[in-house]
Amino acid sequence: MTRENLRYQAKDGIATITLARPDVLNSMNTALARELQQVLDEAAGASDVRALLLTGEGRAFCAGQDLAEVVPPDGSKGPELRSVIDQNYNPIVRRIVALEKPVVCAVNGVAAGAGANLALCCDIVLAAKNASFLQAFVNIGLIPDSGGTYFLPRLLGLPRAKALMMLGERIPAEQALAFGLIWAVHEPERLLPEAQALAAKLAAMPTLALGLIKRATNASLEGTLASQLDLERDLQALAGQSYDYAEGVKAFQEKRKPRFLGR
Repeated sequence: MTRENLRYQAKDGIATITLARPDVLNSMNTALARELQQVLDEAAGASDVRALLLTGEGRAFCAGQDLAEVVPPDGSKGPELRSVIDQNYNPIVRRIVALEKPVVCAVNGVAAGAGANLALCCDIVLAAKNASFLQAFVNIGLIPDSGGTYFLPRLLGLPRAKALMMLGERIPAEQALAFGLIWAVHEPERLLPEAQALAAKLAAMPTLALGLIKRATNASLEGTLASQLDLERDLQALAGQSYDYAEGVKAFQEKRKPRFLGR
């Protein structure tokens, strides 16, 4: 399959997705959104893929919506934003959140608007020291989309979330780390190697258990204690039937490192 707006490689259990429109800071248009949806589906269905790594090419991770597509330069009316969100952004967020494989995001530069929220819907987010996060929507009279109003209050609490969304100010990576918005910050030249090492570590772990952890934590955002206890019970029963559980117990008893197969 020809992909003009991103690069995709599956190797050693890791699917690496690199947004590749560096001339426009990897801003999102319909073509990129559709290619990203396709490779997420491909990674989800590949039994040999046990972790994903998402990053960007050049000096940005993703600058959000490519405004040239929604506000054409000739002044003619662009696509209606409802359809852009329904067709481009919401399917990507839903895929990443529902994917029962860990998704690491390496934010290599600016992550703005929908680009910031694309990063924040991933499971573990690393950022370069010179990266930044920006809820840019209000600066052009819009509200956050792509899950921004869902994830930010849960990650930051209401006061900080509302301030970020209402003020539309750039947050440097170190501040995002201090806020608990991301997992770690690295020197720019170390970001990709660190992200690759993390993805490799996750790819060697019990994939089924990681997927069930993701399912359970997602459910916890909406459920009650009673429903969560029942869900933990049910998912633990599934995990307990896996090869990796048996291998993990056997390795513990034999005082050796387990060799998980992801099933």
